[in-house]
This record gives sequence, C-alpha cells and structure tokens, in this order.
Amino acid sequence: MDKYGLLGMNISYSFSRSYFSKKFEQLGIKASYENFDLQEIYKIREVIENNKDLKGLNVTIPYKEQIIPFLNELDRTAAEIGAVNTIKISENGALKGFNTDSFGFVESIKPYLKNHHKKALILGTGGASKAVAYGLKSLDIEYQYVSRRTSEMSISYEQLSEEIMQEHQVIVNCTPLGTSPKTAEYPAVPVELISERQVVFDLIYNPSETRLMQLASEKGATVVNGLRMLELQAERAWEIWNSPLF
Repeated sequence: MDKYGLLGMNISYSFSRSYFSKKFEQLGIKASYENFDLQEIYKIREVIENNKDLKGLNVTIPYKEQIIPFLNELDRTAAEIGAVNTIKISENGALKGFNTDSFGFVESIKPYLKNHHKKALILGTGGASKAVAYGLKSLDIEYQYVSRRTSEMSISYEQLSEEIMQEHQVIVNCTPLGTSPKTAEYPAVPVELISERQVVFDLIYNPSETRLMQLASEKGATVVNGLRMLELQAERAWEIWNSPLF
C-alpha cells in the first residue's frame, strides 16, 4: 500500500494527515498518511530507509529549508524560493523537492487584492515567508520582511512607523505566533495603525481567527486565514506525487 506523510517537528496538530486520510477514503484510494515527527532533520534518512513504500512527503516547520541538503534534486521554483514543502520519492528512492506553498498563497490571496495593494509586509523570515515573497513578486507586489531583529533583509517591528504601515497595504503573517493553544499571541505589529484599506493574511489556520486577525478586523481591515492556502498547496502536492509530468 502506498504511503505518504508529513515531515516536521511537534506536528500532532497537523492539517495534512486528516486532509489526506479523508481524501483517500472519499476516492477509495488504498493509501495511508503518517506524521513523521522528527526532533533532528538528519533522521529523515531513517524515515526513507524504514518506509520503502513511501511515495511522497509534505514538509512543515522547521524543516522547509533544512531538508534541501538531503534531496537529490530540486524543482526550479523550489530552488528559486530556497524552501521545500513537498517531496516526491521516485521508484529508485531519489528525493525531488518542490514548493507548493507559493501557489497556494497566490491563489488564495488573489480574490482579496485591489488596485491599491502594491506593497506588502512579510512578518517572519523562515521557509514559508520565502514562498510568500516569491508569490508576491509574481503578483507585482513589492515586499519588505519584518523580524524581531534588524538585518540585511529585514526591518524590526520597532521600525514599523505610521508611514511604513500606510505605505504597505498587505500584511502577511508567516510566524507561528497565535497558533493554538497560544491563541493570545500575535506579532508585534502596531495594530492601532491598521486601516480598512489593508488586507491582513495570516498563514495560521488553527484557530480560524487569530488574535492578529481579530485586532485587524476591528480596524476594518480585510482578514484571511491560511486554510484555503493549505488546501490548495495540498492538492498541488497530490498532483505532483501522482503525475509523470513532475
């Protein structure tokens, strides 16, 4: 029986296992989906060695970047993004990395974008934020990374002035802050400066409305969670695993 799975750390909450298990049941597909909860990325070798019927993997926090050295090949888009969230395993055991996060993000934010949405703030600098940046670039939206510390690629939350907040009409949270059970947390964005002209997109899907989304909604902003993005990236992953074109 074919096997698929999710690679990550502390992933008992996983969307993917329930999503694909339900999909297999609905389609009458004899396959299984397991969580591979690894505390160290190098143990991916044991997962591959001990699961010869494994056909594909999803990859989540914190391994979307760390997994790359363990792969045999990278899809062009994944190489450009610098992060992988989908792995296809060939019959000879070779691992090829893809990124479907960017596709999921673009298709799920498109319906909410208006002409004035020209610049975005990306909260966080991990693997998910790289996929978001790639997606924003494809939409001709300029972006600025925001992190806890200033760096060559990012400004700090303390630098988010009124001018910067007004200039950037899209805010995308790529941090885990606010994920259940720590639902009171949210990135240190000056929410009092958020307006009804902004779209606040939170990649978190559990809870369905994060604290950041609640506060932004109170200011009149359009708020979106990450559930549709997850569904879209999962469907694209399924296409990759089962199509000879990839």
